[in-house]
Amino acid sequence: MTSTTAIWLLLIVAVLAANLPWLSERILFLWKPKRPKSAWTRLGEWLLLYFLVGGIALGLEQKTLGDIHPQDWEFYVVTFCLFLVFALPGFLYRHELRHHIDRARKRAG
Repeated sequence: MTSTTAIWLLLIVAVLAANLPWLSERILFLWKPKRPKSAWTRLGEWLLLYFLVGGIALGLEQKTLGDIHPQDWEFYVVTFCLFLVFALPGFLYRHELRHHIDRARKRAG
């Protein structure tokens, strides 16, 4: 696998993982809760997926480059913010767009 392929694969996985907690009603994609998921549960899942994608990134870096380069705290702040930006479409769908769609269906139906 070339490093370009690994980068594109990682970006696609990161965008999908950042949006999954906002689009799924299951806890960790396995258990259906009795009550709707709270915002804290979604945030916890999102944070867990951030660390999971980070682990995938480390694995891809090890595989393509043969070594994991040490990073300072600034790198992790930037990746956290980037993951936050990646989650924006799912968050907006959950908290804004879905309500508008439901209202439009009620008016039409």
